[in-house]
This record gives sequence, structure tokens and C-alpha cells, in this order.
Amino acid sequence: MSKNVIREITPLTPNDCFTIFSRTKQEFDFPLHNHEDMELNLVLNAAGAKRIVGDHIAEIEEQELVLVGSNLSHGWFTHNCVSEDIREVTIQFHKDLLDEKFLKRNQLSFIRNMFEQSKRGVLFSKETIERISPRLLALSKKSGFDSILELLSILHDLSISRDTKLLSDSSFTKEDYNYNSRRIEKVFEYMNNNFNRLITLSEVAKIANMPEASFSRFIKKRTGYNFIDSLNEIRLGHVSRMLIDTTQSVAEIAFICGFNNMANFNRTFKSKKGCTPKEFRENYVGKRVFI
Repeated sequence: MSKNVIREITPLTPNDCFTIFSRTKQEFDFPLHNHEDMELNLVLNAAGAKRIVGDHIAEIEEQELVLVGSNLSHGWFTHNCVSEDIREVTIQFHKDLLDEKFLKRNQLSFIRNMFEQSKRGVLFSKETIERISPRLLALSKKSGFDSILELLSILHDLSISRDTKLLSDSSFTKEDYNYNSRRIEKVFEYMNNNFNRLITLSEVAKIANMPEASFSRFIKKRTGYNFIDSLNEIRLGHVSRMLIDTTQSVAEIAFICGFNNMANFNRTFKSKKGCTPKEFRENYVGKRVFI
């Protein structure tokens, strides 16, 4: 299964707290994928659709709510669903939205435990969905600090809800990569600030104060991706955001985000996201709210 998983580069920037994606549709058309950010997904009117989270596969009921942890493969598929009015609300937020030290406080213990469980995928009960779904549907109408407070309140209420179910087997979903390195953080910060121009391996190796060969092994071990793939992920994240937020041409956006070869850009984009930049823009433009 893992060979068919697309790694999604979400359009969240380091300055965003979360994004809400809401739409009504007649089918599920996004492939099995994973991404660095955490995701809370509400699906309504979709009885008979198939859900895959990690190694867990099931046919869903009329409505469901799932919290998916960082880098956990997941996807919803039309399968036996015949509804022409599927409602989907997806909230994506950085896995470090709440600082690790902050999460260790007693008052955050339930959220901390829920985040830990999300590495396997958390399915919430019907009672919880009925109580929380109106707030999720209304969240995009809030703005600024009020929206942050409401999201935190929703996360807290979910964390103390009863009858949750862990979906994937723990041996399948064990998270292999943990940056936990100031060197990696400095390198990623540098790449995020300079993604629009040529960045070389030699350049970032100096930022990490390591020889090039040693740094290549180091970043691969710490993140699971080599330097070029890591840089491309950052660039594609900015590309995704611009495809959603602007009307600039695909070529202009590619150039602004550091891709100087269109053939290579189109190939890289489709390989990473499972669709062309044009298809991505048509599917997502105007339907996300960034907070």
C-alpha cells in the first residue's frame, strides 16, 4: 500500500495556524496520501464510502469525524457511496501548533493524549459528531483570535469525548522521523526564507556547520528525505498557496517559487501531489480559509 501513497504538500505556511477546507461534492477524488500537518476531517452524507487510515480499511456510515496524525497515510474513496451531496470539512494544522512544553501542562493532558493517539487515527462517536459538527461547520465564519480559541475549544472537547476508536495498528503507524535537532530547524528556516532562489547543498551544509556528505546523510536520517526533496517540498508548499490565493499563471508562480525549468516543475508537482498545477487550482481555489 505504501508505494501508492502520495505525499501531499499542504499550503500552510509557517505563519499560519490552520486552514479550513469545506466543499460539497458527488465523489471522493483525492488519492491515498499523507502529509506533515495534522488533520481533522468531518464527512457527512457519505454512507458506503471507503476510508483508509494507515492499515485500517472500512466502509463508513452516514457521517464520521476522524483526527489523522502527522505523516499517517489516509484517504476517503467513493466505493459504494451513491450520495450526490457529500459534505466534507477538513481542518489542517501544524503538528507543533501547540508547543511541546505547553502540552505538558496538566490542563492540556487530554489534548496531549489525543495527539499521541492520532498517530494511529482517532474515530469519534456519533454522539460526539452530533455535538461538534455544527461548530466545525461554523468555524470558517470566525476570524482572527476568536477562530483560534474556538479551534482549541473544539480540540479540548474532542479530547474528553467518550467512545473513541483507534484505527490503525500501532506497529504500522510508528512515526520514524523526529527532527529534534536545532541544525535541521536552522536549515529549514533558511530554506523557507530563501526558497525563491537557487539554494545549494554546500550552502545549507554550511548553515548546519557540517561537511556536505555528512549533512546529506544527516538530513536523510532525521527527516526521511534528501536535501533536494526537502527543498522541493518547501517550494511546492508555497506554490500550492499561490495557486489558491492568486490569479498569477502557473509559470509565474513556478518561477517565483524557485523552479526555473517548467518541465521539471510540472513533473515534480504531479509526482508529489498526484495532479497537475491546473487541476490542483481548479479543485481547491476559493474553497480554503487560512487563519
